Amino acid sequence: MNFLEHYEPLLKAFWYIALPVSIFFLLQTIMTFIGLSGTSADVDIDADGSDAGDLPFDLFTLRNLINFLLGFSWTGISLFNKFENKAVLIGIAIAVGITFVGLFFVLIKQILKLSEDNSFKLENTLHKTADVYLTIPENKSGKGKIQISVKGSVHELDAMTHQLEKIPFGSVVKVIAVDSGVLIVEKF
Repeated sequence: MNFLEHYEPLLKAFWYIALPVSIFFLLQTIMTFIGLSGTSADVDIDADGSDAGDLPFDLFTLRNLINFLLGFSWTGISLFNKFENKAVLIGIAIAVGITFVGLFFVLIKQILKLSEDNSFKLENTLHKTADVYLTIPENKSGKGKIQISVKGSVHELDAMTHQLEKIPFGSVVKVIAVDSGVLIVEKF
């Protein structure tokens, strides 16, 4: 790296960070796309699938360190001659590094949404409210229909009630059970 000999120490430091980090990032990206990465986003997610706050993975990981250093070092190199005050330059480089980590969080969170199971299951209707679409006869003597919203989509489903009076069209009901593919509801 003879080209670095005549640079100021801070610019040399930015280059010494940028070159190996960029190579590592490139290798890491290639390995991720061909499926050989041991540092993929899957490693950063909680094993039980729970969210610890709004972040779907740990803050301090190798991937996040690489993202931070990538933004930090290349910003420092790119803006080195634009700022006389090097403390301001370092502050901007740190801010860009943090922004890189934040962008990675947003990107991974969006990718994780693609893996959500949004298939409809009758069990997802339990304890939700619905509108009666076709009158529900009293005491399980017949079926009516309800319209219920589950995960953003509206479904028209068969419903029965244990109550001693029928539930008319337009009433609001609450799903209390699922029995053989039919929802059991009560007036809300």
